Amino acid sequence: QVRLVESGGGLVQAGGSLRLSCAASGSIFSINTMGWYRQAPGKQRELVAGITSRGRTNYRDSVEGRFTISRDNAKNTVYLQMNSLKPEDTAVYYCNAAPWIADYWGQGTQVTVSS
Repeated sequence: QVRLVESGGGLVQAGGSLRLSCAASGSIFSINTMGWYRQAPGKQRELVAGITSRGRTNYRDSVEGRFTISRDNAKNTVYLQMNSLKPEDTAVYYCNAAPWIADYWGQGTQVTVSS
């Protein structure tokens, strides 16, 4: 059983940066694709970025060029570097497999971007 714990969120001004971390209690080596998701108030949870075990990445259009996902299988950790943040990036951010696995949802980490 894998337990995922997200951290690194906070309050930042528009244009600022944050780096999120997702630490897994078990090995994520066997999970082919890991993803970062976010859920804003009143909106559905959406996939923001994904990374395969070989390092192939994909991003939703709204964050392309601003966010970078990476993973360290040896440390069982997935990262999300977020630059040029916008108020519309405000949400709770979660990591999970992609497609997501219900038992893997953690508490998430709040990101708030002020204008």
